[in-house]
Amino acid sequence: MANQAAIELKNITKTFGSVVANKNVNLTANRGEILSILGENGSGKTTLMNMISGIYFPDEGEIFIDGQPAVIASPKDAFDYKIGMIHQHFKLVDVFSAAENIILGLKEKEGYNLKAAEARISAICEQYGFELDPKKKIYTMAVSEKQTVEIIKVLYRGADILILDEPTAVLTPQETQKLFAVLRKMRDDGKSIIIITHKLHEVLSLSDRVAVLRKGEYVGTVETAKTNESELTEMMVGKKISLNIERSEPKDPQVRLEVHHVDCTNREGSLVLDDVSFHVNAGEILGVAGIAGSGQRELLEVIAGLQKTDSGAVLYHNPKTGNVDLLQGKTPLQIRELGVRLSFVPEDRLGMGLVGNMDITDNMMLRSYRKGHSAFLERRAPKDLAEHIIDELEVVTPGITTPVRRLSGGNVQKVLVGREIAAAPTVLMAAYPVRGLDINSSYTIYNLLNQQKEKGVAVIFVGEDLDVLLELCDRILVIGGGKVTGIVDGRTATKEQVGLLMTKTEGGAEQ
Repeated sequence: MANQAAIELKNITKTFGSVVANKNVNLTANRGEILSILGENGSGKTTLMNMISGIYFPDEGEIFIDGQPAVIASPKDAFDYKIGMIHQHFKLVDVFSAAENIILGLKEKEGYNLKAAEARISAICEQYGFELDPKKKIYTMAVSEKQTVEIIKVLYRGADILILDEPTAVLTPQETQKLFAVLRKMRDDGKSIIIITHKLHEVLSLSDRVAVLRKGEYVGTVETAKTNESELTEMMVGKKISLNIERSEPKDPQVRLEVHHVDCTNREGSLVLDDVSFHVNAGEILGVAGIAGSGQRELLEVIAGLQKTDSGAVLYHNPKTGNVDLLQGKTPLQIRELGVRLSFVPEDRLGMGLVGNMDITDNMMLRSYRKGHSAFLERRAPKDLAEHIIDELEVVTPGITTPVRRLSGGNVQKVLVGREIAAAPTVLMAAYPVRGLDINSSYTIYNLLNQQKEKGVAVIFVGEDLDVLLELCDRILVIGGGKVTGIVDGRTATKEQVGLLMTKTEGGAEQ
């Protein structure tokens, strides 16, 4: 069964104006296999999957399902061909139960029968090893449970070709292993599974074959058992690159920032930070690990002055004056001028951080503009900075006058991160700086963070990939449910140890 083609793409081409997203792509996914799709940002992976799932329609080429020509002009057509896509950002109604979300929009012949639906959902869970209560409301669920609902939603509709976009981005190692076990059972049941991921170690441990795209074109497909990370990276990038993060020992580590017993309540009145204490040294990278929504964002916003605290203190050891400054009570601008910089890469990169209709130079000027000074008098420095970032981070753009909204997500992100690093901070907080970036771009960012560390900057790095945190960071602070559940040595800690701390709710001691 593994050699029976479930879906074949022949000479698929898709353009958007003058931009060629996919060109003459030939790709096959077989029954009873897990196929990974790899490629740099802007290589056309998502566009290709969107054509299979009916969001886009190809300009040229043909799609075959089980050897028969198929026309997929809408997501409904895709479902008719038993194709289901699980997107990275879930599309669920929070106040509905799992079962209500799963059957939402379906026209059942026998009418709306929630009990029968719950029984069928339970049977699907038992068949593949899912853990889910069909009656549970979405707003009470962990991220992994919400993802389970999305997967069951497409299985309930009869999908036997499943496309998963970055499915492990927000999962703990333990949750990732559970998901992989389920995907393997689905593969053994004859389903065809296509997975988009940037994590090469996951590709190698999970998939049967790997298809690689480069600049919109199909490079080739290799058997996972016969390849390695270096070979796959070379196929993606077109040249050999080093996949080593050079972690140096911290030199003369001195405390740069201290957080003492900080409590913080959000707008809804929920306690999002609970008695948080830690310190970060100059010349080190402190990693922050935690399940999504555990308080990482609020922690950085408290330090940056964007979020008020209920109690506790944030102290900044100023290297210029030798003074210890209390950051509470200062405006975000005053904190920035002290040298404390926050580079937060949000999911909505253009809604927060950058203005989409402005070009790269103007987005540089957003950080240098001050009240009382005309932004239009001095454009040379922002223009030089824009050119430097484009060159240093290999931003793919027609030029510095291109509106940011026309860049791919990964290239927007490089502009966002590069702008903060260029400000020569003493404390750099980088939250999700490689979110959605391809491996080549990610290693560029890791090297930049290491350069900051070498310059004596105190770097706080919030990341989603535990393998990277363990390889890059000197110490790792683990946060769960708003509490610090532990601080471990990045050189000696294991992924399993950090994963267990991520699911704890008791506080851990500062180390």
